[in-house]
Amino acid sequence: MAKLSFIAGFGAGYVLGAKAGRERYEQIRRAYHHAKDDPRLQSAAGMAQARADAAVSSVKTRLGSETGTTR
Repeated sequence: MAKLSFIAGFGAGYVLGAKAGRERYEQIRRAYHHAKDDPRLQSAAGMAQARADAAVSSVKTRLGSETGTTR
């Protein structure tokens, strides 16, 4: 998940930076790092990760119980 976010952020920064020039790229990069370190964003990301983990666990449990009943 983090790798995908990094790649998406890098790609967006590269494209926007290439179009707007180095100064704008640096501005975007600073804004990204500022947002990344924001405790509110970290909290939201943690809650989203916990929900995703719970959903994956639930699906795994359902798949396990369904495959067990058909045999």
